[in-house]
Amino acid sequence: MKIIVFGASGRTGQEVVRQALEQGQAVTAFVRSPQKLNIDLPGRGDAKLRYMQGDALDREAVSRAIEGHDSVVSCLGTKGFSRGESLSEMTANLIAGMQKHDVGRISYVASAGIYKEIPGVTGFLVQLLLRQVLANHRKAADALEASGLQWTIVRPLQLVNGRLRGEYLEARHGVPSGKGRISRADVAHFLLRTLKDMTYVNQSVALSY
Repeated sequence: MKIIVFGASGRTGQEVVRQALEQGQAVTAFVRSPQKLNIDLPGRGDAKLRYMQGDALDREAVSRAIEGHDSVVSCLGTKGFSRGESLSEMTANLIAGMQKHDVGRISYVASAGIYKEIPGVTGFLVQLLLRQVLANHRKAADALEASGLQWTIVRPLQLVNGRLRGEYLEARHGVPSGKGRISRADVAHFLLRTLKDMTYVNQSVALSY
């Protein structure tokens, strides 16, 4: 499988790249700053890792990058509580590039809360603090659902650093009744799973421990 990862220099994106290489996949990391991508695979090297420098807001650059791949993973996001207006624009560029080059499969990291599905005080605070970011992730998710592509939208609860467990709770409606957090390593693990498991096609899945 030939995978292109957008947002590959972020913490979740780096986990996707690392795990895909460990699985023997050919990976293209699309990044604005290649020096920020630090993948350490002792004894394995990076022979199957290709770097492409560009901006996901540049539709032509995105289209050129997608050509020749089998699937796309989007770990694009925003920093902190920034408004995130560009998320939907970047996703529109991914969709256009995939449609142009007949690349049908995409897994997209959004966030729990895009459907206002987190209950109670926690849900209220999430909507208050991240309202604009969630709204733009929702706009991107709606575009994917209307695209005709084989999409999976992944909605992690609070992201934390931590080891890969390979076990987590999933909810296709609402959010799991777990601890309300999940490691980036396990989100990456799930993203790569969805590229191979057709039961996740056209599904939106929340994750936590």
